[in-house]
Amino acid sequence: MSSGDLDLLEVNPRIRAALRRAKLRSVADVLCCGQDLHTLGLSRSDVQQLLKTAALACRRRRPITAATLRAHPSSLRLSVGCPVLDELLRGGLPAGSVTELAGESGAGKTQLALQICLSVQYPVQHGGLHSGAVFISTEDAFPSRRLQQLIREQPNLRSDIPQSLIDTINFSNNIYIEHAADLDSLQVCVTRRVPLLLTRGLVRLVVIDSVAALFRSEFQASDWLERNRQLISFSSKLHQLSQEYDIPVLCVNQVTDVFSTSDDTLGPLSSSVSPALGLAWANQVTVRLMMQRLQRTVSHGDQQSALRRLEVVFAPHLARDGQEAAVWREGVRGVQS
Repeated sequence: MSSGDLDLLEVNPRIRAALRRAKLRSVADVLCCGQDLHTLGLSRSDVQQLLKTAALACRRRRPITAATLRAHPSSLRLSVGCPVLDELLRGGLPAGSVTELAGESGAGKTQLALQICLSVQYPVQHGGLHSGAVFISTEDAFPSRRLQQLIREQPNLRSDIPQSLIDTINFSNNIYIEHAADLDSLQVCVTRRVPLLLTRGLVRLVVIDSVAALFRSEFQASDWLERNRQLISFSSKLHQLSQEYDIPVLCVNQVTDVFSTSDDTLGPLSSSVSPALGLAWANQVTVRLMMQRLQRTVSHGDQQSALRRLEVVFAPHLARDGQEAAVWREGVRGVQS
């Protein structure tokens, strides 16, 4: 079925009439709206039925269930650079999927993303993918000074790796930094420059920091349909890259305040915030992680750090769980009680 065959969907005529009034012309338009379809006067069950029918109409191959992924998990994982956090994630970030890392400002998201950009450069036997990383920055200037500090501190963070091996890796030369000031430049980056780096074997990790910045700034509230359409197109390209090259894609995301008291949340159970971009984006990621900055502080030698918590919100292969962590000079480490 093509994206324009809306009249061929087997739905209640009342639902089809509501779609016509809203001037939705294709199955793609319906899927882009997602849960926002309730604004058309449709009930929750109507929306669920419509989305299910539209998704089935567009399906090109049989979907992979969570049970299948658990029974046949991909063995390729990228270590985050800390054995305690890797244990939470059952080895690290899964290749062939899109992982989201969300949290408030100062939670340590970018710090962990930088750490993973170094981890990917180690051989597979040490949790890496023996390649580089491309870091796409959409907000602030790239934190190059912090990156250099993390590089100098690698022997302290990765005491499991021989110093002689660390000395052979030129970490800085294997991180390709891209700046995207608007959605057009972001699109060019992920459709042209990133595939070129992947094809040449120069990188095996894609990091975007952050995914919400441009989609939040370039659209008004009334533009939600076009925003969702571009968001889904963008995420589709990320999934294509992750699966075609069998790599992990890491998207750092901002958060928004949650005013609902419902237990049906897509964020941590203990949090009053939820990842930005709503359900339209939540449905596009395979793994959702969140970092929280807690009130307590911890000490490590002459260093002090605010305690953080890394939580698995959802993942097809992981239970909902969390692990306390802290940010030190050498990087992000899990804190065992």
